[in-house]
Amino acid sequence: MIEVYSWPTPNGHKVHIALEECGLRLGRDWRVHPIDIGKGDQFAPAFLRISPNNKIPAIVDPDGPDGRPMALFESGAILLYLAGKTGKLLPKGERQRWEVLQWLMFQMGGVGPMLGQAHHFRLYAPQKIDYAIERYTKEAQRLYGVMERRLQASPWLGGRSYSVADVATFPWVRVWHNQGIDLDDFPAVRAWLQRIAERPAVQRGLQVLADARKPLDDKARQVLFGAGQAAPRAEGASPAQPS
Repeated sequence: MIEVYSWPTPNGHKVHIALEECGLRLGRDWRVHPIDIGKGDQFAPAFLRISPNNKIPAIVDPDGPDGRPMALFESGAILLYLAGKTGKLLPKGERQRWEVLQWLMFQMGGVGPMLGQAHHFRLYAPQKIDYAIERYTKEAQRLYGVMERRLQASPWLGGRSYSVADVATFPWVRVWHNQGIDLDDFPAVRAWLQRIAERPAVQRGLQVLADARKPLDDKARQVLFGAGQAAPRAEGASPAQPS
């Protein structure tokens, strides 16, 4: 039973969806432990031993590659681990695999961080900073343009087959309305989103912890964006892999 420490955010949804797409079923092959990031659960010493960057998601697989428990943080690393463990979502051919991996890195280095900033300054920042809103909205539009051109030429981001690149990117793009995006400007992205949203494993993954997330109050904003986000990190236990 894989232990999954998560919350219903785009990065959490990546792993929930990947598990289901890999043929692993909630309650049979994996179970979820909610890490309420608005309450500060991510700063608990026990969680820091698994995820030293105090971010969700993280997993512990009791049946690691060498037969010993394996703990992983960072959603991209977890997706690659699950793909390697199950033989799903990653092509066997070397050329095709690298084609997928470059688009996974595109998500990890561009789509996630930049759309996350767009979310923050458009929705969550206590002060509306016009420069920041314009900067990250324009960057979101640029990234959608990159995806649009790719998806006009290819059915999936990674090439001919649905892959970890699509799983990683979908949860961020599905909330396009938070990013100042008009999907009418990106018809290939819209069609790609719809194809993924119709997949049963994706629908199951999006339901994981769906009822747990609540609107952010002032206390949660302080935990996530204020002074509280840094202090517990220094006070937490030293990172260690579970034995």
